[in-house]
Amino acid sequence: MNNNLLRFNKNQRYIFFDFETCSLNLGSTDNKPWQLGYIVIEKGKIIKQKDCWLRWKDLKMSAAAAKMTGWTQQKYDRLGQDPMKVLEDFESYLYNDEYINVGHNILGFDIYIHGIYRQCLGIKPDYSYVSRSIDTVCIAKALKNDIKFSGDDFISWQYQLNNMIDRKSKKKLIDLCKHYEIDFDPNKLHDAMYDIERNYEVFKKMIWEIDI
Repeated sequence: MNNNLLRFNKNQRYIFFDFETCSLNLGSTDNKPWQLGYIVIEKGKIIKQKDCWLRWKDLKMSAAAAKMTGWTQQKYDRLGQDPMKVLEDFESYLYNDEYINVGHNILGFDIYIHGIYRQCLGIKPDYSYVSRSIDTVCIAKALKNDIKFSGDDFISWQYQLNNMIDRKSKKKLIDLCKHYEIDFDPNKLHDAMYDIERNYEVFKKMIWEIDI
């Protein structure tokens, strides 16, 4: 038995995060993140939950994204916060090497949105935290295809899985909730805060199935 596995480390700290955006474009600062949800985990307990709507003067929200996420101008005007203040608190955990950063499809989407977020504030993107990240989409692929981690380079292993064409795995968060018999409301999916809460429950099941 390897007692160094995450499943046995009750003191490991985590931050789970998820962005909601104007579209799926990863190469444009027009695709601003308008919602950031994150939870901070210490000793197996949630110690902080933040649901942040980010106030931008020039938000260009697509109709498709608004419909999928439940975004409305009225809610946005009411809930919008200073994006710089939100970023400072979020990054106090993201760049803290005591934390592992976890999310669903973060290697394929959210880390790039974080870079766009910084660019929108005139800050150079900094991806130094990525090596401490776990993407539950990659773990889902590994479990479905029985691909074990060799113990050499965890982030490279995940990127190989991220780039792997895999049509047989059910990788959507809704499918993983069904697989692990985790309660969920399909009408609330694509809300950043709700997604990370479900993702945390999925992750707690996953680490008992894979040796990381």
